[in-house]
Amino acid sequence: MTINFTESEERRALRRAVADLAGKYGQEYFTAKAKAGEKTDELWAEAGRLGYLGVAVPEEYGGGGGGIGDLAAVCEELARAGCPLLLTVVSPAICATVIARFGTAEQKRRWLPGFADGTTKMAFAITESDAGSNSHQLSTSLRRDGDEWVLGGGKTFISGVDEVEAVMVVARHVAPGAGAPQDAGSGRRLLLPSLVIVPTNAPGFTYRHIPMEVLSPEKQFTCFFDDVRLPSDALVGSEDAGLAQLFAGLNPERIMAASFATGMARRALDQASEYARTRTVWDTPIGAHQGIAHPLAQCAIQVELARLMTQKAAALYDAGEDRAAGEAANMAKYAAGEAVAGAVDQAIQVHGGNGLSSEYGLGAMLAASRLSRIAPVSREMILNFVAQHTLKLPRSY
Repeated sequence: MTINFTESEERRALRRAVADLAGKYGQEYFTAKAKAGEKTDELWAEAGRLGYLGVAVPEEYGGGGGGIGDLAAVCEELARAGCPLLLTVVSPAICATVIARFGTAEQKRRWLPGFADGTTKMAFAITESDAGSNSHQLSTSLRRDGDEWVLGGGKTFISGVDEVEAVMVVARHVAPGAGAPQDAGSGRRLLLPSLVIVPTNAPGFTYRHIPMEVLSPEKQFTCFFDDVRLPSDALVGSEDAGLAQLFAGLNPERIMAASFATGMARRALDQASEYARTRTVWDTPIGAHQGIAHPLAQCAIQVELARLMTQKAAALYDAGEDRAAGEAANMAKYAAGEAVAGAVDQAIQVHGGNGLSSEYGLGAMLAASRLSRIAPVSREMILNFVAQHTLKLPRSY
């Protein structure tokens, strides 16, 4: 297929519009909300009204009809302006995408218009404390009971549960009967992962805040499902569609996470470059010294390379090339995580002592940038993936 590495005028116009919107709020707004324990509701609502959050939702449901590349551009420009909204990675990217591709007609009518205008937020829950990166070992279970589903188990490090109306949960569908693989000693056949939509007010669903060092209005939670009963139409797609359906949401997550990271990296480089141009020592701007200029230039190169790989991944995904998109999305996520960690670290170094002062806000970015090397998939697991699938090396885990 042919991939255009020059963004369309429509995409560039979208970036400018989102940058203008986010500039009205900025890093001071984002930081103040986070420190006060408040949400960025005003920014989210305005972005929704203007159609930016719904750019990838099909037009028939009120969206822009674009692709994941358009939504990634929105995410990146918000982050560059100092407003990295984590739920853009989750709600309109993972949840809306999965429902648009695999949901029933009623699920699409129920959820997609809200994703399109930003009035709906949905979290996504896959991570478990004992499974970690091994999505094949999830213990959260889903079973049939008459016309209902019963969900049991728990999830951890789930973003934004306190500000959404529902959570899309990845669970193992457990069915009675013989077959392989079997759950040892139970005689139950373990099927592939299933996706269910769980309202946050469902009886038996509770959650607990996880205190984090990352300064963000969007919090992390541990979720508990104590025999949560759900109607039959809570299931999204097939009950045993497995990893193919799951990765229809996870590949956009990696693309969005890469854009989230490159947006932060560009923010850090903007600040560092401005400081290096204006900070004068011995009558010379510090940016005139190669000891300052060269490391910043190296960071800029790495950020642009990560952005280019992210664009490739988005183009492949939007073209329906899921296998190639998965490889590219993992590479983009890796490159972006390394780029943002390096850019923020160098920006702090350029600022000297000011780099860790509250006035400049770079210290708060340090933990967030480091998180990009861990979540939503660690750099080590990406290296495992590339070694096995790209280089055809023996599996190491």
